[in-house]
Amino acid sequence: MSATALRAHAETTFASELTALAAQDDRPRPPRWNLSPWAVTDYLLGTTLTDGTVITPKYIGDRRTMEIAVATLATDRALLLLGVPGTAKSWVSEHLAAAISGDSTLLVQGTAGTGEEAMRYNWNYARLLAEGPSDNAIVPSPVMRAMSDGKICRVEELTRLPSDVQDTLITILSEKTLPIPELRREVLAQQGFNVIATANNRDRGVNELSSALQRRFNVVILPVPASMDDEVAIVSQRVASMSQALSLPAEPPALQEIRRVVTIFRELRQGATEDGKSKVKSPSGTLSAAEAISVVTQGLTLAAHFGDGTLNAADLASGMLGAIVKDPVQDPAVFREYLETVVKEREGWKDLYRACRDQLA
Repeated sequence: MSATALRAHAETTFASELTALAAQDDRPRPPRWNLSPWAVTDYLLGTTLTDGTVITPKYIGDRRTMEIAVATLATDRALLLLGVPGTAKSWVSEHLAAAISGDSTLLVQGTAGTGEEAMRYNWNYARLLAEGPSDNAIVPSPVMRAMSDGKICRVEELTRLPSDVQDTLITILSEKTLPIPELRREVLAQQGFNVIATANNRDRGVNELSSALQRRFNVVILPVPASMDDEVAIVSQRVASMSQALSLPAEPPALQEIRRVVTIFRELRQGATEDGKSKVKSPSGTLSAAEAISVVTQGLTLAAHFGDGTLNAADLASGMLGAIVKDPVQDPAVFREYLETVVKEREGWKDLYRACRDQLA
């Protein structure tokens, strides 16, 4: 039995859409770009081509924001996608790289333990000991490969990288070169090379960017979904694709159930009910669209394997509690108060009220 990837890269999953866009794309393309900036934006936001091919939206939001992000990558400045957790920064980064370079795998994952070699290069120590410093002994980093091939490199969680590792990007972004002093040469960035970095607002202060590095980036802020309908559409789309990838033997969730989860998350996140009539306390968590997707997907899994295959309030409540209650001291009281003052009074929400209350008991 052949193995199936749990999650294929964007350029693989949406290969047919990228091919169709390229075939009809008659606008100017920057050097080594697979699509024009206009077509890249259409790929992200979705459109219908003249031959009837439907390009599904990857990002639901303001078109101008995506145009600015795409235009930045056609200049000599790098792009920094900034926003609170769960605003699709990594998702947008992956799809930008897939549409522009056809390769989203040139990735540096930022952590406190990431070293300079992740940005520059490493050595094959067996060859190094046998031959000394040489091209054959070098293990190129994703950044080095992107420079050589004229592609997009992605740097996730930039502010989690130690400051000295962040600063290795300064020469790369300003001079477009990567020095290799051991070989007395340098790698010159080819046309098409650029960097997309992501960082979230809540990590400010972990390892703040130096002013020198900040100047090398154009910052595009990805906001939380502006409207209820946008957020419901995002959650619905991602839950459907994840259910297919996981082969869940469950019925697709009713739109009403997704809307209830999104409503609760939005109201707790913004500290007020959607109609603006009541103020509510906010818990310590972010309650992003990504967490709503997780709650609905977990509920579907429970319904598929431990229920009758239909998502119900009890399935949702079990996942909702884990997403909302991050601080075991304060958050239960905040959620309980919200249940008693808002959810309990809503018509048709009694089942969800009882299920959440039982979870808190």
